[in-house]
Amino acid sequence: MAMLTPALLALLTMLIWAGNTIVTKASAGVIAPASIAFYRWLIAFVVLTPFVARSVWRHRQEALRKAPQLFVLGMLGMVVYQSLAYEAAKTTTAVNMGVLVALMPLLTAVAGSIFANEQLTRARVAGAFVSLLGVAYLVTRGDPSVLTDGGFHVGDGLILIAVVANTFYGVLLRRWTISLPMWPQLWWQIGFATLVLLPLWLASDISPITATSLPLVLFAALPTSLLAPYCWILAVRGLGAGPSALFINVLPIMVAVLAVPLLGENLHSYHLIGGGLTLFGVLVGLRPARKRDAEARPA
Repeated sequence: MAMLTPALLALLTMLIWAGNTIVTKASAGVIAPASIAFYRWLIAFVVLTPFVARSVWRHRQEALRKAPQLFVLGMLGMVVYQSLAYEAAKTTTAVNMGVLVALMPLLTAVAGSIFANEQLTRARVAGAFVSLLGVAYLVTRGDPSVLTDGGFHVGDGLILIAVVANTFYGVLLRRWTISLPMWPQLWWQIGFATLVLLPLWLASDISPITATSLPLVLFAALPTSLLAPYCWILAVRGLGAGPSALFINVLPIMVAVLAVPLLGENLHSYHLIGGGLTLFGVLVGLRPARKRDAEARPA
């Protein structure tokens, strides 16, 4: 990993996330959402524990003081986001999921301006509007009448809720001061998520791990849950938060490229138009603030 540049680390993270979108879609009908969510985080927790046990013990006092915040972070980023994504995969496509997830940088910027006192520029407002048009065009497949004709997929709404949950995960990470190293903090979040998912798994139709579902579970548990966060944090440290967030815009493109050969999904004109509008809005919204915007901001 030390040989990879921050930009390559960011691209590797996007590739893993795109692969996880494919895995999420492929898991529909193969393994119950509650089962893959629980197995995924349980395996990640078990694999991570031997490597971070000493650090977790050394920083236990800070972790106990910040337990409520760590619990909320685990709920938003690992329970709500991932569980809804697995449920959404039943009724929407991987391409749709990839484009909707690409809204996350812009939503984070908007939420950050409201809840974390971060600057919201005119460009971000314009970008939000354009992106919402793109999302509307995508989920209605270019025909607004489907909203009244039953054409809107429940999964599209669920993935939007999941994206909002993960947006607040990112905002709260910046807002809350948690003086823990990266891996112990991640360990506590995974631990809380696993505890919450346990009763949900027991109350659901439990799916055993089979030869078909095992590769899906392992990809979600190891590269997505452990390797991707590590690469992403290194990328952010090297590039900065803003430039790193721009790489999320390539996620739907990677998902589309992977979904066509791996899932047999087809690309349609509404994917290109809606996805293009969404990504254009995100790019506009993430433009640096101009001098007059900064001067116009209230002190």
